[in-house]
Amino acid sequence: MTMETKTAKILDGKALAAKIQKELATTIAEVQPKIGRSPGLAVLMVGDNPASAAYVSNKEKACAKVGIASFGKHFPTHTNQTELEEVIAELNQDQRVDGILVQLPLPNHLDAISLLHKIAPDKDADGLHPVNLGRLVRTEAGLRSCTPAGVMRLLEEYKIPLVGKKAVVVGRSILVGKPMALMLLDADATVTIAHSRTQNLKTITQNADILVAAAGIPRLITADMVKPGAVVVDVGINRVTDSSGKSRLVGDIDFAPTANVAEYITPVPGGIGPMTVAMLLQNTVSSYLRTNSN
Repeated sequence: MTMETKTAKILDGKALAAKIQKELATTIAEVQPKIGRSPGLAVLMVGDNPASAAYVSNKEKACAKVGIASFGKHFPTHTNQTELEEVIAELNQDQRVDGILVQLPLPNHLDAISLLHKIAPDKDADGLHPVNLGRLVRTEAGLRSCTPAGVMRLLEEYKIPLVGKKAVVVGRSILVGKPMALMLLDADATVTIAHSRTQNLKTITQNADILVAAAGIPRLITADMVKPGAVVVDVGINRVTDSSGKSRLVGDIDFAPTANVAEYITPVPGGIGPMTVAMLLQNTVSSYLRTNSN
């Protein structure tokens, strides 16, 4: 008799993102006549990084779909810091703009951190301003970092219990790992943060009821590192090229074998990527509603 392998249920970020976009479109259609304008998002992109261009195009298409006006600006690679700071200062004052986002990575001569600091915290659509990260640490209301917020929303949609569960986050970036750990902690999970320097990573991940991989290392997490019945969330988006020269996207998790061990798993692509964009739109609409609620 052969051992029966079970396949994990898919946490479908693409489907949930479409549902959220529909809800946002309905909200905008209802309040826009009273407010007298659409919500506005400004995405600033510098240079001609093809991956960034694709991301920006996706964001602008998603904006158009729900009724958010795009005030995107595309700058040549040689644009200097002062010019960008002046543009951000103007957008901070522009009452048509509710969200501002600087598309990363930036060309090397620019200081991304000081640019992010120039964005007004209440227009920080990416949730990365120190004030918003401070609000997260203090569990105060504020704009949340899009990718971890997308993970939390996906877990909520599938009614995955977090209270008292052991959660392991592999990765410690300010974009994902750190805010992810704080959000799980806020949901009453017991959280461990691991990373590329962690010793005996396998013994740590094998204890996780909820495992979030956000290290940016292709297939770092293999099936033998996952506790049977765990919920596995793959935040990694890595482009790999096979021996025939074809490139494709893979996550930080070795998907097919792990799907035979886990209870739930997110695919790459189609898992957390679409949720990140949905949360960006959500942040923009939240700012729009808050600004106009007075």
